[in-house]
Order: sequence, then C-alpha cells, then structure tokens
Amino acid sequence: MKVLVLYDYPPSPGGLATQGDLLFRGLLELGVDAHAAHFESAQEKEWYYRWFEPDVVVGVGYWGHTPHLVLHPQRYSIRAVPWLVADGYIANYQEILNELPLILVTSNWVKEMYVRDGIKADNIEVLPVGCDTTSFIPFDKNEPKILAVRESLGISADQLMILTVGGDAASKGAQEVMQALAIIDTKAPDWKYVCKVWPQPRTKAQNLLDLEMATHLGLEKNITYATNTISRNFMPYLIGACDIYAAPSRLEGFGMPQVEAGACGKPVIGIKAMGMLDTLIHEKTAFLARVAKKIVVNEVVLGKESGFESKHKIEFDCPRTVDYRANVQDIAKYMLTLMNNEKLRIEMGKAARKHVVENFDYRVIAKKFINIIQEKLGIN
Repeated sequence: MKVLVLYDYPPSPGGLATQGDLLFRGLLELGVDAHAAHFESAQEKEWYYRWFEPDVVVGVGYWGHTPHLVLHPQRYSIRAVPWLVADGYIANYQEILNELPLILVTSNWVKEMYVRDGIKADNIEVLPVGCDTTSFIPFDKNEPKILAVRESLGISADQLMILTVGGDAASKGAQEVMQALAIIDTKAPDWKYVCKVWPQPRTKAQNLLDLEMATHLGLEKNITYATNTISRNFMPYLIGACDIYAAPSRLEGFGMPQVEAGACGKPVIGIKAMGMLDTLIHEKTAFLARVAKKIVVNEVVLGKESGFESKHKIEFDCPRTVDYRANVQDIAKYMLTLMNNEKLRIEMGKAARKHVVENFDYRVIAKKFINIIQEKLGIN
C-alpha cells in the first residue's frame, strides 16, 4: 500500500496539522510506504502523483477543502479519501463527496452532521484522531519541567490548576467554566484557571469579553489568559501541569486536547454531546455536563472559503443546531467534586490514560486506517 497524506505540512501546532502528521508517522512506523505533502501545494502533489503513484491520497481538512483534497488528485486519476472534521453546514460539494467510495470523519457526531447535510451514510467511516501517548504522559507533580510551567504561570504548589486549551477559550466552554467557578469559589480549595489560546486577531476581542466576564464575576485575580505562541513540544508539559482539564465545548467534532489530557492522566470536564461522546466516559475518565441549551439558526452566510461568492446566504428548511451550551450547575458540581478529592482525580486520570492508550494512540489509529482502506477499497 502506497499512501500520500495531505495536510498542513510541515506541521504547524494546529489540530488539523497534528491530525495528519500523527497518521503519517503511524503509517511509517507500521511499515507502510507513505509520504506527506502540503494539501495546497499543487506542484508538489502532482510531483508525487507522477513518480510515487500512490494507491490512495488521504487528505485532512473540512468539506471546504474538497478542491485540494479530492478534485486535484482526481484530475490525475488518483484515488482520493478525505478525512474530514465538522465545520458548519456543508453547503456545496455534496455531489462530489457522494461519488466517493469512502469518506473518513473524526467522530460519530461528525458523521451525523454530514448525513444531515446530504452526504450518504454508507460511504462514511469514523476514524478518530490519534494521540502521541509517548509524549503526552503522566508527569510527577515535582518534575522540574512541570514545576517550571506552574511557576511561569504564577501558580503555587498548593493551588489547583484548571486548564482549557483552544483557538479561543469561549468556544471550549470557558465562560461556562467561569460561571461554575463563581458558584463554588467560597467552597473550593485555592485555585487558578488558565486559558491557553492561540494568538490570532479573532481571539483578541473574544479574550476581552471573557476577561470582562471574569471581572464581573469577581474572579479576575484567579484567571490567566496565556496568549503567546507555543510549540506542540510544550503542550504535554502545559497539560501535565494542570490538575483538572475543563473544556465543556460549545462545538467539538472530536476534542483532541481532551484526549491529550486523558493521556496525561488528567480528569476532564466536558459536555454530554458531540465528539466527546466518542472519546470520554462519564464518571470514569471524565464528568460530562448535560446540555443546557442548543443554539439554532435559520440561515448561514458563506464566502469564497466555501466555494461561493462573498456573502452568499443559504436559508434552511429546518433550523440547524450550530452551538451547544453546557449546564453550569453540572460543571460546578463536578468541578467541586474533583477539586475536593485528590484520590478521585488520580483514579479518573489513570482510567483516562488507559482508555486513550488502548483506543486513540496514533499507531492504533494508523492500523484502523489500514484496515478501513483494505476493507472498503480492496487496497493491500
């Protein structure tokens, strides 16, 4: 089997790049003849098509990347298999995607979204995102690298560190977490809440709104927003420094940081919806807050990034759920339970680590990929 993997290559710290890179690494370690190329690099992709002659090209992205991931390899009679995440409403490319013998998606919820938007279920297979469980590992709390992370964030040895990581924190449920912390603040041990967000223009405004909420709740002294650029190499230590990973996300097709937190032996607070239903086990590896609210819309406005002219409006026959909100009272209850029970945090962390190693290690995912390709496409 010869496989060309298309993603943001060489990999940036982002989730899609990590998703593709871990599959690529896993295939190489399993002895598969594989190469990687940037999904937008037309010349480099064509170069591989001509001399490498891959049996299959797997491309990581969302449905809007169809021209790069599907149409380009098809132009050279190369079999394309997109590995897609959820991203809003699939407003076009249904005909192209439905002609494919195989589409990979990252969770059962993502599959539901694609079927909702007109993609045939029969050709969709769920392939979770891999995790590097040799890098994301449990660390001793007195490990110098862990102590250094906490010191750099101004967190003392006797404080509990709660962590959320995301492009922006609000999309990961940080505002709901803050509201929950305000409820339990006087009953909880000393704590600090760290939100690691990526430095990009759209997050600056959101950060200010989040911090305004923190001030309104009287929590501003306990909340830190880390906005500097970091590498993937630093992520295991950042997650390893926390005591509780909290991300009851508003929209989550898979939840890579939640899985990485589990690999680091950390209990997770999530939401009982979307991709986290595939990755977290309620009351064993995580606490999943109930859904308090679904945000629905009657229309969506798309642009060139989705294959339309600017400000193209699509009206739905039936309203579409585009966002979720976790139950704040549930978050508060679960947070306080974990904060007051170190033994439970350790037990759930151990269960989480075992669950991730068995089900989401990147080599396990690479094996699943090979099996799917063999079974669905007959490629050996």
